Amino acid sequence: MPMMEYTIEQLEKWDKKIVDIVKAEGLDCYSQEFEICSYEDMICFEVYVGMPSHYPHWSYGKAYERKKTLYKYNLEGLPYEMVINSDPSIAYLMKDNTLLLQILTMAHVYGHNDFFKNNRLFAEGTKADYTIEMFKNHSNRIRSYIEDPTIGYEKVERILDAAHAIRFHTTRVIGLKKLSDEEKKKRLLEKYYEETQPKGLLDDKSDIPFPNLNKIPLEPTDDIMNFLIEHSNLEEWEKDIIEIVMKEAMYFIPQIETKIMNEGWASYWHYKILNKLNLSQSLHMEFLNRHNQVIRPFLGGINPYFVGFKMFEDIEKRYGRDKIFEVRKLERDQSFIRKYLTEELCEKMNMFQYKKKGRNYVIEEVADKEGWKKIRDTLANNVGMGEIPYIKVEKVSPTDGGLVLIHEYDGRELELSYAYETLKHVSTLWGDKVTLKTVIGNNNKSIVCSKDKKIYMG
Repeated sequence: MPMMEYTIEQLEKWDKKIVDIVKAEGLDCYSQEFEICSYEDMICFEVYVGMPSHYPHWSYGKAYERKKTLYKYNLEGLPYEMVINSDPSIAYLMKDNTLLLQILTMAHVYGHNDFFKNNRLFAEGTKADYTIEMFKNHSNRIRSYIEDPTIGYEKVERILDAAHAIRFHTTRVIGLKKLSDEEKKKRLLEKYYEETQPKGLLDDKSDIPFPNLNKIPLEPTDDIMNFLIEHSNLEEWEKDIIEIVMKEAMYFIPQIETKIMNEGWASYWHYKILNKLNLSQSLHMEFLNRHNQVIRPFLGGINPYFVGFKMFEDIEKRYGRDKIFEVRKLERDQSFIRKYLTEELCEKMNMFQYKKKGRNYVIEEVADKEGWKKIRDTLANNVGMGEIPYIKVEKVSPTDGGLVLIHEYDGRELELSYAYETLKHVSTLWGDKVTLKTVIGNNNKSIVCSKDKKIYMG
């Protein structure tokens, strides 16, 4: 086993220097804890989303073996670090890193830390001081069901498999207060009377129908997970598992929604900080090499470190230093790209848009006067939760009790093989037939999953 080329005392000294710069630059961070780990541990942390305690599921073991094999044969690298959105923040540094790489990744971590604490999606959507406790609590509850002789692992796994398949089909509005059915009924009635009696006068001739207060759900909802908790016939322990998966998904949604911003912000600050550390020549040369590796563009794809770094640099150049802190606080990737990805940046980053036609790839747009806006808009539509189909519960059929879902078609068709398997999981949780309305080949279609999990087009 190779020896580390640094001591813990050295890292502590560099950490103190970094913290001094972090404070002087105006970053506002949670207290930060670092842990040195082996590459095997780093793989474990990566597949278990960095949590010291997480519930068991076969998918984590499968992901571990896959990543370990890819790493062993140099087909995939490992992250230099992993940082957790918690208070205090926890970051894992890989033991095999060089001294310079540890310095760079510690600086990078403080960028993430500041972003977690100050971006509004995290502030409104997560409770950093409760994060570690939440994951431990969830792990204990799942394990208690597995150990319960009346339940056992197979039954737990069945619900976990289904819940994992739809875990991000919950509300996409961060911090939204959930209304009870009574509150929703009151709101529907108020809206009805405002529309039919604008002057407080009874209008018996109104063609606006009286709201159906017995409909389930009262209005179409994108919060499929919560709908299943409230309206399915599952047992309480099964609903509890769905709630656990839903709450953990909601913890990760802000990270999904800000991948480009978060990595760009951390890269921007590790670059600023290391340039202020008065590194020796050898360390500085390695820093430049490592930094360029982190933010290098990907051929045929988007490197969030590269795009975010370049955009924050450009925002500071055009609007000043205060603006980058404002952007960091208020935006998510979609709005960040729509507002601040310019024609000049698209051209400098050699952006283009392509699609597959048969066996070939065809370039559709390039970053010129006409094409750059289409490139920007396509990128904005496909970042964050935009990659996940937007599906709502439309109704529970009053005739057969089947669940009817509707896909909000935006020009992108569903991947049918994925849709089929997902519908089977929804049927498992609903316990009956599930129908999904969508568009295929410009035609309205219904994909039906019967109670016995047979799929057919309706």
